[in-house]
Amino acid sequence: MKNFNFHNPTRILFGKDTIAELKDQIPAEAKVLALYGGGSAERTGVLGQVREALAGRTVLEFGGIEPNPRYATALKAVEMIRENNITFLLAVGGGSVIDATKFIAAAAKYDGDAWDILTSRGSVISQALPFGSVLTLPATGSEMNSGGVITNLEKGAKLPFSSLHCYPVFSVLDPETTYTLPPRQIANGVVDAFIHTIEQYLTYPSAARVQDGFAETLLRTLIELGPKALETPEDYDIRANLMWTATMALNGLIGAGVPQDWASHMIGHEITALNDTDHARTLAIVLPSLMNDQRGPKREKLLQYAGNVWDIREGSDDARIDAVIEATRGFFEQMGIKTRLGDYDISASGIDHIVAALQDHGMTALGEHQAIGPEDARRILEAAL
Repeated sequence: MKNFNFHNPTRILFGKDTIAELKDQIPAEAKVLALYGGGSAERTGVLGQVREALAGRTVLEFGGIEPNPRYATALKAVEMIRENNITFLLAVGGGSVIDATKFIAAAAKYDGDAWDILTSRGSVISQALPFGSVLTLPATGSEMNSGGVITNLEKGAKLPFSSLHCYPVFSVLDPETTYTLPPRQIANGVVDAFIHTIEQYLTYPSAARVQDGFAETLLRTLIELGPKALETPEDYDIRANLMWTATMALNGLIGAGVPQDWASHMIGHEITALNDTDHARTLAIVLPSLMNDQRGPKREKLLQYAGNVWDIREGSDDARIDAVIEATRGFFEQMGIKTRLGDYDISASGIDHIVAALQDHGMTALGEHQAIGPEDARRILEAAL
């Protein structure tokens, strides 16, 4: 196991009716800006619960944050913050809203060009407005980590950033807020959490038994409960377990002291930048192909994954690896997510664009060994056509 320094300052308020506890988490004198996405936060009553919890406080609202949140939209929120002397932000939504809020919190306190935050991957951030979140879509784990991803359509870029200043002060997780989510979003959330876990687990052995065991439990939970969440959308225990699994998949715990990959994410980001495909669906395209392409360097962990997660223990090493890759692809398909580029109208010319974008954005040494270059990404993508 590698040395590590683990600290997570986010308070989690988990369970039924916890939105009412907002009044105890936000300073009474704060001037609050609540940020949200489309109309679902209003239709489902979540925004109403937030307003009720903060009745009597100074609360302004900013809506319209997109899936794959846009840089231009975030800058409009920054302008509103400065014009109204906002002192606290509250993200109400899923990972896109929380990611955008992190960027907005940092950009509002940054004196230079806000684009620097993304090109530096967050290293220029020295302060940020405090913020909390009310999670409505379990998927990204953004409610308990310090990172985010922002899309700039004009530049054709989707870039990640991270900073210790961008942890939520608190996050409210009420599983009942997920009951009305459409099947597409539930499927996306399950697959996103699954691949977050894979990125920190499916690398090479590092004698980290606790992290491996924890990751394997998260993966088995998603495999078991993901399809059930589609069948019984108002089963509280299923939704509670999925919500907590998605949070634990990317709050830093299973990644402490272990090698990490993230190549599927970096390649997937460029697919989203190309045609705005849902983030989780880009990951489902890339991962099975990457697993097969990298079966040599990942051999030991692929076999561990096959046995401990899927109970695939019979046959030769290669046969078990083949079987677990197909089991993974089959799970994504079972969740209703297609796993081929052609399913999203991306052809060979699209691959050229994606590879060029990876080069332009400096994504030329990906993976746990930093050995996946642009031509390796091309090979992975061509196998995913």
